[in-house]
Amino acid sequence: MTVLDASALLAFLFREPGHERVADVIDDSCMSTVNLAEVLTRFTRDGHAAAAVLARLRRSAIAWIPLVEDHATAAAELAPLTASYGLSLGDRACLALALMRGEPAMTADRQWAQLDLGIRIDLIR
Repeated sequence: MTVLDASALLAFLFREPGHERVADVIDDSCMSTVNLAEVLTRFTRDGHAAAAVLARLRRSAIAWIPLVEDHATAAAELAPLTASYGLSLGDRACLALALMRGEPAMTADRQWAQLDLGIRIDLIR
């Protein structure tokens, strides 16, 4: 299974460079609901109804993982390790989920390649 960052799913949805890499794993992927909120936010900024976008995304094979206490704690504990890279809460939620599951994280954010967290980071471009 691959843990998707919002940037990876958005690249897939908008057919941006690297979307093929996401297509290869999307049927065996999961995403934090924090990152889902980021994706929905992007669409609402363009005038789309979040509920309609969510309904379409629910039909995908992506497993949506709620942010629970352990996940929130793991994301918070990444803050000092990632502060110099300027990672957002969404970034850390994705990475925390990947760490908790022992799965690779997929992103379009190139600065993640500099991280040494003990998990594989798959860059889509």
